[in-house]
Amino acid sequence: MNIVEYTLFLVKSIAKDPDMVSVKEIGSNEEVINLEVLVKESDMGSIIGRSGKTATSLRTLVQVYAFLHDKKKVKLNIESF
Repeated sequence: MNIVEYTLFLVKSIAKDPDMVSVKEIGSNEEVINLEVLVKESDMGSIIGRSGKTATSLRTLVQVYAFLHDKKKVKLNIESF
């Protein structure tokens, strides 16, 4: 499982409409992996969480996964459509 698949698994686990979740790697360089998470507008509250705590937890879990697999720093960008 790569970092995109892992992030997709985590976000789909939280989203009310998991079929509308998309994760892709965008503009990565030598130091940072940039991931874009797209969710339905109605799922933004679930993904962000109260005071951003769920989003912070997602970012932490993804960064830990990257660290354990000798990857770079990961930036998670959460957007809606």
